[in-house]
Amino acid sequence: MPRQTQIVGRAALMVTDIRKRVFMDVTAGIPVMPGYRDTIELARGIADTAHACDIPGIFFQEIHRRTLIDYGPGLGGSEDIHCLEGGPGTPVASEEMGRAPGDYVVHKRRYSCFFGTETEILRKGLKAETMILDAGMTDVCVHSAFVEGDQHDCRCCVVIDCVGSTSPEAHQAELTARECLQAGAETLIAAMSAEKIAAE
Repeated sequence: MPRQTQIVGRAALMVTDIRKRVFMDVTAGIPVMPGYRDTIELARGIADTAHACDIPGIFFQEIHRRTLIDYGPGLGGSEDIHCLEGGPGTPVASEEMGRAPGDYVVHKRRYSCFFGTETEILRKGLKAETMILDAGMTDVCVHSAFVEGDQHDCRCCVVIDCVGSTSPEAHQAELTARECLQAGAETLIAAMSAEKIAAE
């Protein structure tokens, strides 16, 4: 399938589950592919460009009660307990990712940014047609946001070199499945800058 234009209409940046634990030596509860931290650190450039181009940022934080009552049935397999309230690695990596005062923070109890959250109300309020996914797990939260966003007629664009996964194989499989709506960081930074110039 041919690639499509990366940004259509107004855009918003979805920084999904980039938490303190990425930048700390703490047990995450979820395995990560080699080079994961280096990949996620590249996501800061996307956030900085979005801010420079007046594109609003929405930072998503998966977080669970310590009673585990709000964990879904997906817990298991390669995953262990993760994202607990009060955990040192659970908070959004605000400083590391350059979260601006005007950015939004949305808590979620499931992988999807849309399920059981205010995301769709917020997206409509921002009049955002394109959601740029600058995120953590390609085959988990990115997949869930992409699939459910599509059901809301939301265009999602994955920044392929700023997302990582549980394994190289899972990462590549998900990118292959979403090939028509993705872009490299350099290409997307240029697209965001071009949109700002066109709006001026």
